[in-house]
Amino acid sequence: MIEVYIDGASAGDPGNSGAGIFIKNNGQVEKYAIPLGVLNNHEAEYHALIKALEICRQNHFKIISVRSDSTAVVNAVEKEYAKKEKYRILLNQILSLSKDFDLFFIKWIPSSENRSADELARKAIHLNDKVR
Repeated sequence: MIEVYIDGASAGDPGNSGAGIFIKNNGQVEKYAIPLGVLNNHEAEYHALIKALEICRQNHFKIISVRSDSTAVVNAVEKEYAKKEKYRILLNQILSLSKDFDLFFIKWIPSSENRSADELARKAIHLNDKVR
């Protein structure tokens, strides 16, 4: 099973945002710091999951376990419901992408267990300036 740690971060509300993705695959580690442009923190969290699912799909992973410290994203995916329209649109993308895997799990973890993804997300915030 592939372990995928994700985090989204935003420097403002909204502000420059980034996604951090840390993947453990049979002892191998992959790290991604992806600039996301200007978003709020919740949007960044959703986009981090979308990016992670896209990466896992490109790598032809079949069984993935995603860990996130975002209760909003984890609850939305588990309940398949988001109250606000802008989050529903992102959630629908996530649910569609999740069907590409034989098994897809998502689990909430405390921030203390998500430091690697958090560091990558914060790094990605600063990469926004280089993309423009």
